[in-house]
Amino acid sequence: MLPPLVIGFAVGVLSAIMGVGGGFILVPAMIYILRMPTNVVLGTSLVQIIGITAITTILQATSNYAVDIVLAFFLVIGGVVGAQLGVRAGARLRGEQLRLLLAVMVLAVCARLAWGLVAHPRDIYSTILGS
Repeated sequence: MLPPLVIGFAVGVLSAIMGVGGGFILVPAMIYILRMPTNVVLGTSLVQIIGITAITTILQATSNYAVDIVLAFFLVIGGVVGAQLGVRAGARLRGEQLRLLLAVMVLAVCARLAWGLVAHPRDIYSTILGS
């Protein structure tokens, strides 16, 4: 019971510090630390995301009044359609293939973050690379 609590706490802290979704860290932790089957990890991660995002949305909306409802609506529509396509694709892949795709995605995100650390914008007052 203690390892999931420690992992959840660590993922929460890292997510808040780095500004990335917890699933990015949580999914590999459940696969490699808790030794859960990949198909169970995916469903567990989605259920966890529902709870965290619902609570966070309510807290953000009530404390900061900073929720763009139109943008949220379009993100939900895209997420629902993408989830349906992802479920169909995931059902055709083995656990090893899903882990490989996850590893490629993690490495791509790491490469993008590393590039952002060393690349300099043309204009020092711009935050967009290459502008």
